[in-house]
Amino acid sequence: MDKLIEALQILLKYANPTYPTYCSHDKLTINVNPALVSPEDIAKLEELHVYVDTEEDEYFFSNMYGSC
Repeated sequence: MDKLIEALQILLKYANPTYPTYCSHDKLTINVNPALVSPEDIAKLEELHVYVDTEEDEYFFSNMYGSC
């Protein structure tokens, strides 16, 4: 859980959405626009298993922390 909290703390520097997360089958979506996040923080998020969505490029996701 510490890695998830660390990832959310990084993303909190860039946005504080009213509805920050969404969980679907084995995927946690985090509603923060990757364009706002520094390349260094994106690299750190990847180490924490949180990635930029490559299809829409509008949010972050993780398959490690999300399950329904």
